[in-house]
Amino acid sequence: MTLSTQHLKLARPLGVALIALSLGACASYKEDFAKVNTRLDALDVKVQGAAQSAESANQSAQQANQRLDQIEGRVQQLESAPRRTPRG
Repeated sequence: MTLSTQHLKLARPLGVALIALSLGACASYKEDFAKVNTRLDALDVKVQGAAQSAESANQSAQQANQRLDQIEGRVQQLESAPRRTPRG
């Protein structure tokens, strides 16, 4: 055997092994990406829930502010009214 034939006989199994290892690495990356995607989906659901809660709280705050604005005029009217003397 010549030196180049020996190298080819050794290189082929090494090449196959390298390809197999790289394909195996891709499979583990697929699993890692699947885990990351699952976590991102869960976070997305939580963020959407938080956004809905924030929107609901904002609407409640606006309603409360409107009610306070309605009451404020009445309170000022009562505070500025002349004092009544007690009967009796």
